[in-house]
Amino acid sequence: MTDIRNFCIIAHIDHGKSTLADRLLEYTGTISSREMKDQILDGMELERERGITIKAKAVRMNYTDKSGKTYILNLIDTPGHVDFTYEVSRALAACEGAILVIDATQGVEAQTLANTMLAKNANLKIIPVINKIDLPTADVDNAYEQMKDGLEVDAEPILASAKEGVGINEIIDSVIVNIPPAKISLAEPLSAIIFDSFYDSYRGVIVIVRVFDGQICKGMKVRFMASNAEYEVLEVGYMKIKPVESAQLSSGEVGYVVAGIKDIHDIKIGDTITESANPTSRPHPGYKEIHPFVFAGLYPNSTSEYDGLKTALEKLRLSDSSLIYFPETSVALGFGFRCGFLGSLHLEIVKERLEREFGLSLLVTAPNVVYKVKTKGNYVIVDNPAKFPISSEIEEVWEPYVEATIICPVDYLGAILELCQKRRGTQILMKYMNTKITVLKYRLPLAEIIVGFYDALKSVSKGYASFDYEHIEPQLGDLVKLEVMINSEVVDAFTVITHKDKAQSAAHYLTQKLRGIIPRHMFEIPIQAKVNNKIIARETISAMRKDVLAKCYGGDITRKRKLLEKQKEGKRKMRQFGRVEIPPEAFVAVLKIED
Repeated sequence: MTDIRNFCIIAHIDHGKSTLADRLLEYTGTISSREMKDQILDGMELERERGITIKAKAVRMNYTDKSGKTYILNLIDTPGHVDFTYEVSRALAACEGAILVIDATQGVEAQTLANTMLAKNANLKIIPVINKIDLPTADVDNAYEQMKDGLEVDAEPILASAKEGVGINEIIDSVIVNIPPAKISLAEPLSAIIFDSFYDSYRGVIVIVRVFDGQICKGMKVRFMASNAEYEVLEVGYMKIKPVESAQLSSGEVGYVVAGIKDIHDIKIGDTITESANPTSRPHPGYKEIHPFVFAGLYPNSTSEYDGLKTALEKLRLSDSSLIYFPETSVALGFGFRCGFLGSLHLEIVKERLEREFGLSLLVTAPNVVYKVKTKGNYVIVDNPAKFPISSEIEEVWEPYVEATIICPVDYLGAILELCQKRRGTQILMKYMNTKITVLKYRLPLAEIIVGFYDALKSVSKGYASFDYEHIEPQLGDLVKLEVMINSEVVDAFTVITHKDKAQSAAHYLTQKLRGIIPRHMFEIPIQAKVNNKIIARETISAMRKDVLAKCYGGDITRKRKLLEKQKEGKRKMRQFGRVEIPPEAFVAVLKIED
């Protein structure tokens, strides 16, 4: 049991982590060539479609070296996008080492830098791999230079091509030689950390654990230390693409536990499992509590789907512990949920998963961030723009800020500096990695980057810039609440919090966009945008009119006037009691407020 190696693969998005995992599984004989398919660990249809990893995946490989010695290799494939950094940090806590993948064509990118820092802070042994050396655009020397200077990793990198299978045996050998074996302590009481979980319709909640001390076996009574819930273990095993049952999981191993857990609230990612009869005195400290940074409303298109949405969110939270939600009501949209996400990609993924996996049809309101508002000496937390206090009561507003790292070619530096300035950014660092690559650090309001910033950055840099951010202390901001009134009624779903200087342009954009989307009715519909009870933009949707003068050929003008006045009075009554139908596309318009 001393020959266990627990390691993960970390990298920037699209640098070849999942392809490298495929080759490692093939090389160790974990999966046959007949069963093999690309991105084998990315089981979610959405992951395969987008070519990204959303959830960290654990898999066990058995490997026998040339001398005949057998090793157990527990691999965790992690996501690369900034929104899923939490998944990476959890995977690092269950490992002793990490394979750091750098794309030979792209070099060191923002998330490469961020993930390397995470691995160093977790005291993991890092094995650098320069991948995609088979491509004609590969620049190995440049990637090597960036790794030495930018990442400060001293180990000699392994040159590999995951697609072609080059360098795979060197990577396996390096894992065995350089990554420290898992510490074995069978005599200690059971202590295992939950680093993932998922829901099975037949067996309830299945938890993925890393056992640090003791062992866990079928029939054992265990306790979840955070919730104090006790269960009897029905099955244990390890993941070899599919779950494989075993007699026990011992110290140093990674596997799954089935205990007939039906109440999802008993499970907390980062919790310690111990034996009820002989509990451990050293529970694992768990993971840093994750706080959502972006909020949006999720509403079913039909009110009858509300209960289905509630159940779906409960089940989804099992496999995505960073998602939070609570019920809310909107005048325009009815009953729904306010959900907290780690970023805009996270929001997009959650919405798609709910629609695909649970067959729901959803409407999403514009994403917004959490503000801290001081009113008459008291601080209130505002996660919904509709609840933003009126300006006369506000003393100061604190808005969340991030420290963004942008790595880009020198050619696009001017355009990127202009973009960051437009988004209210403050530059804090500019460093040249070499003559071609620059590292920028900017302090930016989170509200400015959650919608459209990443797309704009890729656009101005022709796809070459990479972006990563971490949250810093909130800062004072000059912010106002922009409300939209349709037919003199405020529609809360269209309310946005914006900077005072941008309110006018946002108001004009919104009113014009809504005028083009909302269909004409039998009465005139005014669309107004207001800030501090002052109308700053207005558009009008004209009424559909019947030609009441068609039957008046000739005759006195007073007859025609009488008919027009009668019609005018009817339209006034209609406007007073009529209800404006707002199509779903109108809510998407708020997501795309441009500068």
